[in-house]
Amino acid sequence: MHKGKLVFAQVMTHLPLTTFRRCVAAHRGDFKVKEFTCLDQFFAMAFAQLTYRESLRDIELNLRAQGARLYHMGFRCSTISRNTLANANATRPWQIYADLAQHLIGIARPLYASDPFGVDLDATVYAFDSTTIDLCLSVYPWAPFQSTKAAVKLHTLLDLRGAIPSFVHISDGKMSDVRGFDSLAIEPGAFYLLDRGYLDFERLYKLHAMNAFFITRGKGNTKLRRRYSHSVDRVGTTVQCDQTVALHLPSTLLRYPAPLRRVVVRDENGKRIVFLTNNFLLKPEMVAALYKQRWQVELFFKWIKQHLRIKAFFGTSENAVKTQIWIAVSTYVLIAIAKKRLQLPQSLYEILQILSLTMFETTPLNQLLTPPQDTGGEQTQLTLL
Repeated sequence: MHKGKLVFAQVMTHLPLTTFRRCVAAHRGDFKVKEFTCLDQFFAMAFAQLTYRESLRDIELNLRAQGARLYHMGFRCSTISRNTLANANATRPWQIYADLAQHLIGIARPLYASDPFGVDLDATVYAFDSTTIDLCLSVYPWAPFQSTKAAVKLHTLLDLRGAIPSFVHISDGKMSDVRGFDSLAIEPGAFYLLDRGYLDFERLYKLHAMNAFFITRGKGNTKLRRRYSHSVDRVGTTVQCDQTVALHLPSTLLRYPAPLRRVVVRDENGKRIVFLTNNFLLKPEMVAALYKQRWQVELFFKWIKQHLRIKAFFGTSENAVKTQIWIAVSTYVLIAIAKKRLQLPQSLYEILQILSLTMFETTPLNQLLTPPQDTGGEQTQLTLL
């Protein structure tokens, strides 16, 4: 007799079903579907993400082995077939899961709004970057990248409070990073941490005109004219100079006519690092500390590649690949929501490692993920005679 709710079902209770059905209806995902609905598809793909399945056959074998528990996991289909799942990934619009992911992000961000992120700053701070997922050109011809291989790019705007992606855009490998930046909806008063690949003064001036702040790395060939040098503490800090500058070349000055701030610091190895920003109120050492937090987006890309199944795709069509990526992002955010609502002390990595081995247990999540209390006493062992 079934007693209690399975761990997988407990995780899925944080999925807003009303919103999910609204997304499905908006894109007619269940049109003429008699069995294996979009919700069953999402559950199957989320199960693959959480338990690290490697292929459609792997998903089929594991779920069929637990056929008596499918209903208690939330499935409403009688069995799981890899052909049915492959067809659903290839034909049902990926926009369903893109809309779902954006809604889950809207739920998660307020939960992490008060979390610290390493810098004491009362403002929203984003890190924007992209990562490339290499593919085989003969199998994925719709995603050209180079003459001998294909790829897709994941353009991500990461909210540093809680490491929640607030914007995700998927493109082919040929799309440049700065073009991905054009899709952003700029938030006035927010800070945007950008790599040197986004040093495009025309785009940065648009960001400046919308009353947002940016911090980026300067390039060695950028011609600047110093207007004023501010006093800095070279002994007690790693700051070397803090200057107000302007672009020197007339062509670049037309693209960014406003003054810039140039901050130079030395890292622990003595290397000089040049930062450019349009914020003149922060302390120079705060500028360097803020940009250092940009590394969180690199950690996010590394984490999602290693711990979610987006390196081995379950389909070859564009729709199947985007469906899998968006469901992976939705699963990541869903776990982040459960972590905050249940007040779990573990990191997302630790939670996923535990969940991958306990999907079919009935232990409540808050008990399963609560670390055992150390009583402080010595463990007594029976003596074997």
